[in-house]
Amino acid sequence: MSSTFNSWCSRSSGCSFGQTSAKGPASYFTGNVRIDSPFQAEGEGRSGGAIVTFEPGARTNWHSHPAGQTLVVLSGVGWTACEGGPRTEIRAGDVVRCPCQKRHWHGAAATTAMSHLALTEMVGGKNVDWMEPVTDEQYQDGPLITA
Repeated sequence: MSSTFNSWCSRSSGCSFGQTSAKGPASYFTGNVRIDSPFQAEGEGRSGGAIVTFEPGARTNWHSHPAGQTLVVLSGVGWTACEGGPRTEIRAGDVVRCPCQKRHWHGAAATTAMSHLALTEMVGGKNVDWMEPVTDEQYQDGPLITA
């Protein structure tokens, strides 16, 4: 796993802009994912984030965030789902709020890439709890809610 990704996901300080791109590790993502410009507030700050780009069909594992997560879709078309809920299409310009402690996943649509700015906050030195991969069946299951 790259040190860039580790600093975005698990360190409470020391990140800076301008770091090189990192491949999203297979332990947290399915498909081709790139992580750019990770940052984490220093000192008393709790906010952090990164720009994450998903190639078609790529997605996160199931995961949750102790303080929730905000996604700002920058380009393309993606899908997201909270556990027990429908898949929802997300597009450039959409702002998506993932509630605290709610299991969810997000990624690109099956045929279109998607990039988003992911924003989280640290709670007790942690901003994400990674879980198992989203299966192909879960990724494609059920109706797709579109705007």
